[in-house]
Amino acid sequence: MAAAVQPQNGDGLRGKHFYTMSQTLFEIDIKYVLTKPVGRGAYGVVCSGLNRETNEKVAIKKIHKVFQNRIDALRTLRELQLLRLIRHENVIVLKDVMLPVNRSFKDVYLVYELMDTDLHHIIKSPQPLSADHCKYFILQLLRGLKYLHSANILHRDLKPGNLLINANCELKICDFGLARTSRSNGQFMTEYVVTRWYRAPELLLCCDNYGTSIDVWSVGCIFAEILGRKPIFPGTECLNQLKLIINVLGSQQDADIEFIDNPKARKYIKTLPYTRGVHLSRLYPQADPSAIDLLQKMLVFDPTKRISVTEALQHPYLAGLYDPNQNPPAQVPIDLELDENMEESTIREMIWQEMLHYQPHAISATP
Repeated sequence: MAAAVQPQNGDGLRGKHFYTMSQTLFEIDIKYVLTKPVGRGAYGVVCSGLNRETNEKVAIKKIHKVFQNRIDALRTLRELQLLRLIRHENVIVLKDVMLPVNRSFKDVYLVYELMDTDLHHIIKSPQPLSADHCKYFILQLLRGLKYLHSANILHRDLKPGNLLINANCELKICDFGLARTSRSNGQFMTEYVVTRWYRAPELLLCCDNYGTSIDVWSVGCIFAEILGRKPIFPGTECLNQLKLIINVLGSQQDADIEFIDNPKARKYIKTLPYTRGVHLSRLYPQADPSAIDLLQKMLVFDPTKRISVTEALQHPYLAGLYDPNQNPPAQVPIDLELDENMEESTIREMIWQEMLHYQPHAISATP
């Protein structure tokens, strides 16, 4: 349980109170009460809480010393900017961002809608998953992804841990710190993206240009993990990851590696021992044949031949479940470009301005 504490200097800050939870000090708005820890990751500590003004349960994420690392600061700014603009039932809602008492803040507190668990925990649990569970999860993931892609957003870090689930099996995509808008170009295309096990071949091969198909590959890896209750490509490092993929998909023809723009990378693929691969129906013998067919179309080595999100939603596996009229595209494509070399003071000011979107009454009152 959370313990209310007094600040070290003995003085309360206006509109704030203090809790300790998971060995972490939370300095939060007085309208919120913490209830229990939810999770801890590289980018923050998350606790469940209650908005006492609305009686609504929420998730409160503390990002500690956000400016200690430029990557963390940029991730936080990107998450703030994108979630302010995104509205879809299969994407997490950022409900509030707490305003610090002044611009010299070190920590950031984000308030999200509260979900019960994530897909990673469900897959790892002994809870049985029916064919309908699997179908419903994939349907919702694709619906949310179709909306994101219509807004020019590549998520770039889809994995079971970034898919939040409610008790009624509603799914919402979260964690947009690595997301980019596909109209951006240049340096972001070559930086580290996507947890390795869910990383598309074109990223493993350091291709300079990639698109929405990287997210489709990640969906395929997640789909396989739901079916088999374990990761399909649990690589230990980049080259091992490629070998695992080839061992399942089989050796690639010359026509299937033309997309690789790096001669050394193309040569490496050709040096791998020949393998016929393994048919996915052998890996997942209990799966519906239409599920296997869709999975095969997602896990295609050549991104130009991989199924699109729209095509996947129209696949027979989801027959009768997807209604495009109930899933309209984003009204305005998002074109978000951040200068990766911004000064800390600029990032700080931009985060402050994002906070003010959630605190309009404070715009004229803040120092």
